[in-house]
Amino acid sequence: MSEDVNITKQGEYSASNITVLEGLEAVRMRPAMYIGDVNFRGLHHLVYEVVDNSIDEALAGYCTKINVTIEEDNSITVVDNGRGIPVDMHEKEHRSALEVVMTVLHAGGKFDKGSYKVSGGLHGVGVSCVNALSDHMTAEVYRDGKIYRQEYSRGLPLYPVKEVGTTEKRGTCIHFHPDPEIFTTTEYDYATLESRMRELAYLNKGIELNIEDLRNRDEKGVAFSQHFYSQDGLKDFIKYLDENRERLMAEPIYIEGERQGIPIEIAMEYNTSFSENLHSYVNNINTHEGGTHLTGFRSGLTRTLKAYADKSGILAKAKVEISGDDFREGLTAIISVKVAEPQFEGQTKTKLGNNEVRGAVDSAVSEMLENYLEEHPSEAKTIVDKVILAARARQAARKAREMVQRGTVFSSGGLPGKLADCQDGDPSVCEIYFVEGDSAGGSAKQGRDRRYQAILPLRGKILNVEKALQHRAFESEEIKNIYTALGVTIGTAEDSKALNLDKLRYHKVIIMTDADVDGAHIGTLMLTFFFRYMPELIENGYVYLATPPLYLVRKGKNSRYCWTEEERLSAISELGGDKGESGLHIQRYKGLGEMNPDQLWETTMNPENRMLRQITIDNAASADRTFSMLMGEDVPPRREFIEQNATYATLDL
Repeated sequence: MSEDVNITKQGEYSASNITVLEGLEAVRMRPAMYIGDVNFRGLHHLVYEVVDNSIDEALAGYCTKINVTIEEDNSITVVDNGRGIPVDMHEKEHRSALEVVMTVLHAGGKFDKGSYKVSGGLHGVGVSCVNALSDHMTAEVYRDGKIYRQEYSRGLPLYPVKEVGTTEKRGTCIHFHPDPEIFTTTEYDYATLESRMRELAYLNKGIELNIEDLRNRDEKGVAFSQHFYSQDGLKDFIKYLDENRERLMAEPIYIEGERQGIPIEIAMEYNTSFSENLHSYVNNINTHEGGTHLTGFRSGLTRTLKAYADKSGILAKAKVEISGDDFREGLTAIISVKVAEPQFEGQTKTKLGNNEVRGAVDSAVSEMLENYLEEHPSEAKTIVDKVILAARARQAARKAREMVQRGTVFSSGGLPGKLADCQDGDPSVCEIYFVEGDSAGGSAKQGRDRRYQAILPLRGKILNVEKALQHRAFESEEIKNIYTALGVTIGTAEDSKALNLDKLRYHKVIIMTDADVDGAHIGTLMLTFFFRYMPELIENGYVYLATPPLYLVRKGKNSRYCWTEEERLSAISELGGDKGESGLHIQRYKGLGEMNPDQLWETTMNPENRMLRQITIDNAASADRTFSMLMGEDVPPRREFIEQNATYATLDL
């Protein structure tokens, strides 16, 4: 009976459920403490915080549809069909509960255990922080047949909550515009938000998520939009991620249920690739640093598969030593848990620390796999054969890796011959340019500031590691040179495959290639290598792309460097004249080698003028799929991507 009473109370959701923790004073003063930064990532985090509130309503069983709209002025509207934020008077605050939620940090139903069992945004800062960092926000609530509204400016209410009409709808509508006084950019990226909405749809099956971009329309004036809905959740997600890989089983292995009071959903399958792709989530948060749920998955997987392989007698015949890593090669898996009070650790607070979750996930995986292996003997043999193949490849890779390590530590000076190193020994101020070819390398070496800039020319295109066994990568001369130049080694006390950054020699690792198709291919090969073999460099913010200019427009003594077609046209207009006019010269740079050292320094290497694009991974699952599509064996999806993104293609991680 007590459970029924709790459910009834949960459905009421009134002002008494809203708990106040602290105020908003510090948010505008130190916004990066609350949303990570005031650049691209922090800007998009605002949207995630608002959507999290709607997802919470869905997790509680009261919301089925969420709409996100990018308005023409780069403001955002998020509408859901949940219960609507309470508007009655808050007992302690003596004002509307809506105003409390919107203007007090950490105030909301998710802090009252009777309102939400699990909250997707619990590690976040809530809609009040979004309000504080918006120059204008409007909240509308559709509740009990009425419409309630309140507007705010930089977190302060412009008037008390008021009733403005009647409606048959229910739910909440939040509209906000990010404050240009706070953010370095206020332009939203559709692809980034689209990727997150797709991810949320897979993680929360049965919920409809829609995104629309009113800034971009087709020739008929119809705005870009996407509709996401998943009936099978993580099963659909894993099929999406492995769409461009050759799968070894007809259907993913799947489990959904509760262990020790913790809701657990897991999907996994093997493919013919050579990489391990594990994606873990806690309350819809992508825990890219892992944690106890990932540890539990790995231990349950290894123990159960090892027991089955031993029992089958296949391992004895193979006469090969198996390690835990071998069971995860070619494995794609998604682990999603819902934890009432998650404890996050790690540098970016995305590593789960709850000890009770490890055992729960371990037992769930063991039971899932035991049942699957017994019921699918053919697929079970395929998996064990894949593990044996991985073990043999690992032994070859270990020998190749040891050669890399030996080269890093013991070679002459520890550095490859073509490296032009810098003079400063402080990694925090040093940067290395990986440059395409000897010609560009020569210009870069002459144009650089040798005090802190190092140059390593690359010979042609490096190995495509997406399609190569690990030992082939470590046997590649160019890849060995990259390891040696950076000073990094493979293996830490916690993870034998992890990158050891203790002796990293540069905190800016810059890929500098020609601004043409070949240069883009080389850059993508380099990014694929860093993503698959050195993700720690990206996670720490050390990897960048240089952006050399495409054009030089010159008339007389006046000249302009141009990075886009729009800049070229603007420069022509500014300098006065048309392309055919006498005295107006337009040079299209086909390669870095066409620039003299002074030009390369001025446009691409001088910290005062250059434009570096920092590589970040906002969505690891999306990046995983992108690299497998761009660099994998399957040609049609790659051709379709190129056709759709030709001319203006960028790699959005």
